[in-house]
Amino acid sequence: MAFLIDCPNCGGRNPYEFNFGGECKRAPDQGADMKAWCDYLFFHENMPEFQDEWWYHTMGCGDWIKIRRNIATHEIKLIED
Repeated sequence: MAFLIDCPNCGGRNPYEFNFGGECKRAPDQGADMKAWCDYLFFHENMPEFQDEWWYHTMGCGDWIKIRRNIATHEIKLIED
């Protein structure tokens, strides 16, 4: 299923112009144990619902953008920070 990512600088673009940066989630606190870091780095929610994600516009403006994407339907909402 094709979808577009609406870059705030470049407009609607094919996702192949971007690199996926992963889920937006909070890093463990300083001094956290190894298990907390492993969970942060290697385990992801990946539920069939909306999740917040980072995308890097590699073939465009070079900005990181944060989107909310339904990973089942690819419906996208831009997150305004």
